[in-house]
Amino acid sequence: MENNREVQILEAEELLCKAMLESDTVSLDKLLSSNLIFTNHLGQILGKKDDLEAHKSGLLHISNIAVEDQQIKLQQDTAVVFAKVTINGNYDGNPTNGTFRFTRVWQNTEGNHWEVIAAHSSLITV
Repeated sequence: MENNREVQILEAEELLCKAMLESDTVSLDKLLSSNLIFTNHLGQILGKKDDLEAHKSGLLHISNIAVEDQQIKLQQDTAVVFAKVTINGNYDGNPTNGTFRFTRVWQNTEGNHWEVIAAHSSLITV
């Protein structure tokens, strides 16, 4: 059972990355909780609406996501994902390239559906 849930989280993480790359707001809407709290690398707190609007408006464009050093910690109905992620893209026309540490908390909701309820990113500086 643990292994099956870990596979589900890995698949959800892949779907999330794909949706971010394609600015697929329909998929993002399904993957992000309506109660999402995301603290970005600037210390700003954003919600689902903020994230969807940034993609929908074209304010945020991600051209590449490379995930490495990914770890998953399973709990009863949640999973915590830790990953080192290199992102290339732009925000409001300005380059936003960097390597980040992400922590995402996924919750299993009704119908065995996983969605992100909380996330945090930190910029890795050399």
